[in-house]
Amino acid sequence: MKILGIDTSCDDTSCAVVEDGHRVLSSIVSSQVDLHARFGGVVPEIASRKHMEMMIPVVEECLSQASLTLSDLDGIAVTYGPGLLGSLLVGVSYGKSLAYGLGIPLAGVHHLEGHISANFLRDDPPPFPLLNLVVSGGHSDLILMRDHGAYTVLGETLDDAAGEVFDKVARELGLPYPGGPHLDKVADQGDEDEVKFTRPKIHGHRFDYSFSGTKTRALQELEKRGASPETVRDIAAGLRKAIVRDLLYHVPEVFKMTGARAFAVSGGVAANSLLRRESERLSKELGVPLYIPPKEYCTDNGAMIASAGYFRLKAGKVSGPDLSAEASLPLTSW
Repeated sequence: MKILGIDTSCDDTSCAVVEDGHRVLSSIVSSQVDLHARFGGVVPEIASRKHMEMMIPVVEECLSQASLTLSDLDGIAVTYGPGLLGSLLVGVSYGKSLAYGLGIPLAGVHHLEGHISANFLRDDPPPFPLLNLVVSGGHSDLILMRDHGAYTVLGETLDDAAGEVFDKVARELGLPYPGGPHLDKVADQGDEDEVKFTRPKIHGHRFDYSFSGTKTRALQELEKRGASPETVRDIAAGLRKAIVRDLLYHVPEVFKMTGARAFAVSGGVAANSLLRRESERLSKELGVPLYIPPKEYCTDNGAMIASAGYFRLKAGKVSGPDLSAEASLPLTSW
């Protein structure tokens, strides 16, 4: 079953063809980094207009790379939320039209479900129940997955997401856009213990996250010390250490509580080098296998959406013509 996956949730026009939920036949990502770099962040109107320009060329290139035509597709999967509404509308409108024109089923995919499914783009999929840490610019969530479509959100951020903090602090440190990857590199050269970050006090569920105080602490330290190269390196290193520490802090307790058989990390921040190393160390301590996608499938991509769409369509969960883009959308079981 060959599924074309489409993701336009933010600033990348992404398409991929995935067979049977795990075999990537092609994957194309048209990046808008250069467009938004001058603004230091994504401008929604510019992003949506660029998606309109690139949607058809990206799909055509995706099919060409897979040596397929539209008639070879068995289904369409598209991200319908959460994300930037204007960007989502482009992908959803195109996906619905394409599915209708071809007479093939359509699956609307939750963006977080897509990130989780990035860990199924392999021949040896994770076992259930699976504990997922999904970390990106907009999300920091601990999600228990008992089967495809069976999700329990155990913890989520109460304010800023981890990736958002990395990007915002990186911008104030004077690092290039996008900030997260550059901060990760600079942190390797700094003293992670020079600037201390305490764990935040959480007033929500005990597995929830809060990173706004960590962001404020970093910015206050920058204001006090100035932006010398050494200070930038030390703040970056200390911030990275604190965020990774807090992301993984509750994982051992959650494993004991749920009996999960494996640990998965996904989302854009899953490309962070320290998070990957610490997740590997923790998984060995817990005696469970670790699943992290290759870096090209950590950031937004169509392959993860195609994989998630395959499992939805396989279960008979077909989206109708009333599928609409949703800027804010909770992850629910189906």
